[in-house]
Amino acid sequence: MFADWDWEDPAGLEARTDAFTENLARCASIDTVRPEVPHTHGDFQELGVTGIEFAAFRTRHPHGLGTDLVGLHTDHEATSPGPVYRIDGAGLFTQLDIGRPLPFADHSVDWVYGEHLIEHVPLGTAVHWLAEVRRILRPGGVLRLTTPDLARYIDGYLDGNEQFFRRHRRRLRTMRVGPPMPERRAFMLNQIFYHFGHRWIYDEAELRHVLDRAGYHEFAIERREFQIGVRPDVADLDTAFRKDESIYLEAVAPGGPH
Repeated sequence: MFADWDWEDPAGLEARTDAFTENLARCASIDTVRPEVPHTHGDFQELGVTGIEFAAFRTRHPHGLGTDLVGLHTDHEATSPGPVYRIDGAGLFTQLDIGRPLPFADHSVDWVYGEHLIEHVPLGTAVHWLAEVRRILRPGGVLRLTTPDLARYIDGYLDGNEQFFRRHRRRLRTMRVGPPMPERRAFMLNQIFYHFGHRWIYDEAELRHVLDRAGYHEFAIERREFQIGVRPDVADLDTAFRKDESIYLEAVAPGGPH
């Protein structure tokens, strides 16, 4: 199954990881719900949507809109940028690029969630996306970010018992991503930078830096724990298999109810 898989050749793994993503993007049915994305808060209300989960083919939030750069497909059809689709008779999805201006009006959504997305784009793209998110959040709206925590990896590297990296290898086996990784600590630290399309790795200070550059000066920014946040329905989107390696940060827009 993994005969040609070489963990020490990240560039050579691109085709493998693309095939992995292609499989994740496969679905049973695609139904068009709306010919264009919702724009205003009223448009979102008509769809029964309160917020957006980025980097999600299938959001688990019952009132969420999932979105990703990569489209979904069946054996006979595929999504395209623009429309809103219902996937497998359940969640809503639209295909868009976070490197471009978001096609939503100012103050149009109550929450935005991005799990393990921001590390996949260059720093400048992250700042642009975060500025767009700030624009579309309603007063009192919540942005919840999760991303691999550089500090946890550094601590894991320095831990002579290697408990962190053992858990990381188990997590990848659970995901069935490739054969077992090499057990060298230096390899594992390099892995976070060079595998799976990672472009920029964050600790808490770096996340706060990009939020500051994106204009979140008046937002209340707090570090959170796994599945704990100001909106339990949004915090519940955190996935357990990423718990050990993630940092959780929330930014709450000013002007909400008191």
